[in-house]
Amino acid sequence: MRPVPASELPWQREIFDVLREQGFSLVAHVPDAGHATLIELCEASEALDVVGLTTEEEGVGLLCGAWAGGRKGVLLMQSSGVGNCVNALALPIICRIPFLAIVAMRGEWGEFIPWQVPMGQGTPKVLEAMDVSSFRADDEADVGTAIHAAAQFAFNTRRSAALLLSQKLIGAKQFEEA
Repeated sequence: MRPVPASELPWQREIFDVLREQGFSLVAHVPDAGHATLIELCEASEALDVVGLTTEEEGVGLLCGAWAGGRKGVLLMQSSGVGNCVNALALPIICRIPFLAIVAMRGEWGEFIPWQVPMGQGTPKVLEAMDVSSFRADDEADVGTAIHAAAQFAFNTRRSAALLLSQKLIGAKQFEEA
């Protein structure tokens, strides 16, 4: 599959622009095709430090530490990674640290991998159980306002928020026979 240039995906540019406008300086992520273009935009920016993680819960601790050091960060992950973060998501709650995640959803629109479905379907409930307010973008027109609202909510209220990018927006991955 050919990577799609950022110019063809304006919603990733909208997320990038909001992160820059709101003073984010750190982007943590576990590599994921749904975030690939956004990660590339962030890596190309001298104003953003991009940190690759081996597991999503590392990102929660990293961003909490960054906040303590005066920096704003965001965690990019897939919906399957939300389940890996459950214990770690208590840290920003207890310490009143603003936390923002952008979640590429799986297990929805056109999913072909059965094991992506349970966590994809459970992600909103898991986030709610961990007191993470969810914002959702199903269409390109929703992305700019949704990321702006989620970031403002997290950092104005010192709470946790997640922007869920629907699989319809990102595009369902396709099975390719060998």
